[in-house]
Amino acid sequence: MTQSSDTQSNNDTQNSAAQGVVDSNWQNDALDLTAGYAMQTLSVRAGQHRTDEGEHSEAIFTTSSYVYQSAADAAAHFNGSKQGNVYSRHTNPSVRTFERRLAVLEGGERAVATASGMGAILTMCLAYLKAGDHLLAAKQLFGSSIGLFNNYFVKYGVEVSYVDCFDNDAWAAAVQDNTRVIYCESPSNPLGQIADMTFLSELAHQHGALFIVDNCFATPAIQKPLDFGADIVIHSATKYIDGQGRVLGGALVGSDELMQQAFTVVRSGGISMSPFNAWVFTKGLETLTLRMKEHCANANKVARFLADHPKVSRVHFSGLSDHPAHELAKRQHYREDCFGAIMGFEVKGDGKSEKEAAWHVIDSTQMVSITNNLGDAKTTVTHPATTTHFRLKPEDRIAAGVGDGLIRLSVGLEDVDDIIADLARGLDTL
Repeated sequence: MTQSSDTQSNNDTQNSAAQGVVDSNWQNDALDLTAGYAMQTLSVRAGQHRTDEGEHSEAIFTTSSYVYQSAADAAAHFNGSKQGNVYSRHTNPSVRTFERRLAVLEGGERAVATASGMGAILTMCLAYLKAGDHLLAAKQLFGSSIGLFNNYFVKYGVEVSYVDCFDNDAWAAAVQDNTRVIYCESPSNPLGQIADMTFLSELAHQHGALFIVDNCFATPAIQKPLDFGADIVIHSATKYIDGQGRVLGGALVGSDELMQQAFTVVRSGGISMSPFNAWVFTKGLETLTLRMKEHCANANKVARFLADHPKVSRVHFSGLSDHPAHELAKRQHYREDCFGAIMGFEVKGDGKSEKEAAWHVIDSTQMVSITNNLGDAKTTVTHPATTTHFRLKPEDRIAAGVGDGLIRLSVGLEDVDDIIADLARGLDTL
């Protein structure tokens, strides 16, 4: 480029910055999102912006910073008069591709990615709660979520209370004048319980609160909480969005206004997703719908096997017709016969304690992985009372329905007969 064209380029950049324009690398997707494409097409193609290299697969941008055309161009990026990449703690093209694709799939205006699922929940608390506010949450939550609320946000002046996620009367009775967030998992961890999202969204909005739903067990392939009035959807992308247990990440999805508040927390707090992890999640979204269909089909068969086994006293899975929330789950899960693939089941062992019986079933498996992760292509099993929920006080574990005989199962993509046979090894010998 000649000296004169350099000068002209810098002048154009400064003029553009003054007009508050958007960098070309922040423009719309390669895919026209107004064309009415189906979800599977969006899962494969939404959110990508191709560079001048013309790459077909999404690129990984492993860079910490970006180069500007001039001092004025840099200033415009930093003061916000020009949108574009600033620093990879809060603006990275690989992360942005994942955010755009997930937002489209959930039906939100914008997504904000975080370093982990717990990072997303931390971002939620920092963005939407302050000292003197009240967080009303379901009892049926991941143990680390309860630990975060009780050990840290209570310490900083946020009041927290819990109710059964399925008890609408309890939710209504527990709302306070200072309630600012109503939060639940649906389906919940580890019992797969279902909350009435329409009721909770109306309740929250009547009291000027936000309704926030953790959707990582169902994913947008099965359920879209924003369609039922939720303000924000939270994900541990580590689970089904990745789908193969490779990397950590989280996300929030909602309106542009609410996500801007979350974005400022990530920007200031550094709760950032790495570009490589974002690329893995973007590729995971390509097969999310296909995988979830198979996960659910396997889970339906495993749940029926467990329900019929004489050594199983109870199966917690909304796909079973006698589950108290079966009809509600059918209404909220838009994909037919898909209820997720996480279930809890309680075992009974003659002459053994509940924990001994549960451990016997877990330890008798030969193929199923004994691990606390879930949402993996590989079937996984864990004993929540001594792993994911062991830090809770015994009374809090019982309140959450996590007894010593409970086993949590994440049904994978192996042949379903092999999964059933592996579980039967321990059950048949109790």
